[in-house]
Amino acid sequence: MVIITCEHAIVNLLIAGFYDDLPECIILKGDIYMKKKAMLIIMACVLAFLCLPVEAAAAAIQPVTNMRIGLRFGSEAVSSANLQNFSGFGNGFQFGYFNSSRNFVPIGAWTSENSISLLMDRNMVWHSSDSTGSFGEYREGTSGNVVVGAFHIQLAEQFDSFDAARAEADRHEGGFVKYDSGNFFVSVGNFTTRDAASGALTSRGFSGIAEVNSGTSNTITVTRTGTNRILFEFDYGTSRQLGVMPIPSDRENPETWFRGFRYHGGFQFERRDGALLTVVNFVGMEDYAKGVVPYEMSNTWHIEALKVQAVCARTYALRSLNTHRANGFDLCTEVHCQVYNGRNNANESTDQAVIETAGIYVMHGDTLAQTFYASSNGGASESSENVWMEARPYLRGVIDPFEADVAGRIPNYNWTATPTPRQIADRMRSRGHNVSGNISAMRISEFTPTGNVLSVTVTDSAGRDFTISREALRSVLSARSQRFTFGNAAWGSGGLYVNSPARQIDAGTQTFVINGRGEVTAMPGSGMQAITGSGAVLPVTGEPVITGNSEIRPANGVFTITGTGWGHNVGMSQWGALSMAQHHGKNYIEILTFYYTGVTIGPLP
Repeated sequence: MVIITCEHAIVNLLIAGFYDDLPECIILKGDIYMKKKAMLIIMACVLAFLCLPVEAAAAAIQPVTNMRIGLRFGSEAVSSANLQNFSGFGNGFQFGYFNSSRNFVPIGAWTSENSISLLMDRNMVWHSSDSTGSFGEYREGTSGNVVVGAFHIQLAEQFDSFDAARAEADRHEGGFVKYDSGNFFVSVGNFTTRDAASGALTSRGFSGIAEVNSGTSNTITVTRTGTNRILFEFDYGTSRQLGVMPIPSDRENPETWFRGFRYHGGFQFERRDGALLTVVNFVGMEDYAKGVVPYEMSNTWHIEALKVQAVCARTYALRSLNTHRANGFDLCTEVHCQVYNGRNNANESTDQAVIETAGIYVMHGDTLAQTFYASSNGGASESSENVWMEARPYLRGVIDPFEADVAGRIPNYNWTATPTPRQIADRMRSRGHNVSGNISAMRISEFTPTGNVLSVTVTDSAGRDFTISREALRSVLSARSQRFTFGNAAWGSGGLYVNSPARQIDAGTQTFVINGRGEVTAMPGSGMQAITGSGAVLPVTGEPVITGNSEIRPANGVFTITGTGWGHNVGMSQWGALSMAQHHGKNYIEILTFYYTGVTIGPLP
C-alpha cells in the first residue's frame, strides 16, 4: 500500500470534523481511511492539538533511546495481541519491562516460540480468521474450540530465577512460570471456573502446597498463538508493564509482525485501568524514521525528497515527545501525529534516505523547529500566525513555483467545494456565533501576502456580518486549503452589468473589453486576455492576483469555492519537495531551507 498523506498534525482533525461529505480518505494514494475511523482518532486526540504548543515547550532538547509509539490504545485497545517473528529476523521472544529511561530491562524470562499472543487473564476464546487457524484473536468468553481459562493452580514455592521456576513448571502438565512483583512462581493449568480449578488441585495432589489463583486486573497472559497453552504470565501491578523483545537470530535488527505490519524494536503491553490492552512500540529514532518515510511519501520518489521527509519526520518526532502522555506514549501512528506503519513499505531508497541523514534535525537557533508539512500548498505556503494565530520565525509563507511542475500528478490538486448556506450557518453556530437563519452572502475580506485567504465575511439572513478566519476557513467552508477564491456563483442579483441593467455580460466563460464609449466587445478565444499598448491581444499566463472583495450569493442552493492544494499550507510541501529534487536538482538541505526560514540543518547541539 503506497500512501502519501494529504495532511499533517492537527489539520485532518479540523477537516474531518466538519466535512459533511468527507472524501473517502485522508490518504491520497493506495488504500483509504474511512470517515468513521478518522472520527475515532479525532475523539481521542482533539484536545491535544487544538492549538500549537508554545515555543518555550521545545527549548530543552531531550534525546531519547527509544520513541514510544501507540499502536493500539483508547477505543482501539485490544483484547489480545499477536506477535510473530518475521522469518530470518527473530528467534523467539524475551520478557521484561521498559524503565524510565525507555530501555528494556530483561528479567531472564523467554520463549523460543515464534508466534505468541498476549491477552488479558480472563476466560478467553480463540477466534480464527483464516481456514488454517493460524490467524485470529482471543476474545472474552467460554464457548469455543480453544478456551484459555482464567483460573490456575499456583504453587506456594517462590523461585529466584526464571530458569529454576521453568524447570519445576516443566514437571507438571500445563505448567508455566508467572512473574509476580519481582518474584517467580509456578502455575499449573487453566480453568474457566474456580470450582474446576479447586477440583483439579485436589485430584492432582496439590493440596497444602498450592492454591487457586485467578490473577488481577493487571495480569497479562502469554500463550502460543491459536492454542490454550500458556507460556508465561506477568503482573507487577501498575508500576511496571510487560515488555517483549524479539530475540535476534541471524539478523542484527529483528522485525516482528503485529496486526499486519512489521516493526523494529520491542513492545509494551498494559491493561490501563484493568481494561483492554494498550500496545506501544518502543523503537529507536532511526528505525522510527524508517517506518514513517515510506508512508508519508511514495517509496519511489527521488532520494533527496525522501531525505527531506526523513529529517522532517525525525525532527517532528523529537519535538513532539509525550504528545500522548495521557495514554502512556509519545506519538500515535495516524495523521494526527505522522503516519508510521513500520517496515512493510520500506525499501532500499527509503532506508538510504534515513541512513544518509542519520542524526540530522531542523534547528532554529538552539531550538528544534516544528516541522509541519502537508501534501501540497497550491502555489504558496503560509505563515503560521495566518493559520494557527501564533507566529514562528521559521514558519514563514513563501511563494512556491515548484509545485506547478508536478501539478498534473498531484491528486485533488485542483478542487471545488460546494457548501450549502445552511451547512455554513450550522458550522458557524457550532463555533459559538449567533447566526440567524442561513448564510445569504459572503465575500473574501482579506488575503495574506502570499495570496492565500486570511478571512471571509459572511452575512446571515438578518443581514448581520460575521468573520471567519485562519484555520476555521477550511472547516467551515469545506475548503481543502486556504488557497481559494469564489467561482461559478451568481454575483449580486444574478449577473455582471456594465453601465445599465440592460447591458449584462457573462463574465464566467469569456473575457470582455469595454471602450471609452461604454461599448462591450467579447475577446476571441477563452481564458483571461490583455491588450498591449500596441493593441495586440495576448493571453495572460500565470496565476492572477485577486484583490477584490466582491460579494457572492448562493447559486443552485450552494456556494461554489474553487482552490488548489490540500493541507494547512504551513511548512514543507511534500509534492513541492519532489519537484525541487526531481526537476530542479535541489538537495535536501536546499529544500528544507526553502520551506523553513532561517533554519540550520545538522546534528543536535
